[in-house]
Amino acid sequence: MSTRVFLQCLVMAMALTAIVVEEAYGIPICNIDTNDLGQCRAAVTGNQPPPPTGECCGVIKRSDLSCLCKYKSYLPAVGIDPSKATTLLSKCGISNAPPACYA
Repeated sequence: MSTRVFLQCLVMAMALTAIVVEEAYGIPICNIDTNDLGQCRAAVTGNQPPPPTGECCGVIKRSDLSCLCKYKSYLPAVGIDPSKATTLLSKCGISNAPPACYA
């Protein structure tokens, strides 16, 4: 194995390790840990998603909705339909969502 190939493999391994470590710890955003958002993934993906779980609703209720709704336009990039994400609010009994959630 050449030195160049070895260094490329080493860099790739370091990058993957950094991604895994970051995923394990999550990133705090809008008063919640990004790993906690996984609780809602099933309820916002697919053609006929199931209702949100109690854990999912708990995550949404703990979040800063004014902050979280600002990220709505980025959802398609991670495979989430924004309209399905918006329906979580009513399905979780949240009636005071900011206008940014419905825009």
